[in-house]
Amino acid sequence: MESPYQNIWRDGLWHNNAGLVQLLGLCPLLAVSSTVVYGLGLGLATTFTLVLSNAIVSLSRGWISPEVRIPVFVVIIAAAVTLVELVIHAFAFELYQALGIFLPLIVTNCAIIARAEAFASRNGLGPAAADGLAIGLGFTAVLLVLGAMREILGRGTLFDQMELVLGEWGARLVLDLPGLSGFLPALLPPGAFICLGLLVAAKKALDNRGAREIPAGVPEPQA
Repeated sequence: MESPYQNIWRDGLWHNNAGLVQLLGLCPLLAVSSTVVYGLGLGLATTFTLVLSNAIVSLSRGWISPEVRIPVFVVIIAAAVTLVELVIHAFAFELYQALGIFLPLIVTNCAIIARAEAFASRNGLGPAAADGLAIGLGFTAVLLVLGAMREILGRGTLFDQMELVLGEWGARLVLDLPGLSGFLPALLPPGAFICLGLLVAAKKALDNRGAREIPAGVPEPQA
């Protein structure tokens, strides 16, 4: 029998991925994912917010009146986002400047309040925190892949400015791929939509392929 945590991780990372399936949080997803480092920064901030807000909502669900639950959830999320902003401002100021308005806009990310309402408010601390982490990492993965596609096609680099997140040694990770650069629309909003559409199509194709596969040990039907 599968553990509930297995379903949580499977849904958060793949089957119910916020960026590829639910298509939530598209504003920051498309605007910030012009490079890997920006996507990583926003993804980690969103993940931390999801885990913290889910945990607090789960712990306080017995004291929150149903009539005011949504405003209370927004206040909890806003407090978590403020904490994230202060930490990034203190330890990664250049990244804080690069992300700009999209850091405080995490408060309005539909994926976060949706998980608080649909899952954290109905489950214990462990599953709620795991759900926040799974959804956050799934969202971060989409940001990273989308950022990599756009950075390679538009700039001909990979992991540029990684020192903003990983410190000085992050600069050693930069790869120059000039032969792949030059597609400037990849850095613009239309390119972001196209790349995201390709990712959604790729996921759908993989899901359809998996659904058509015959399970091991089951004989193929005879003609």
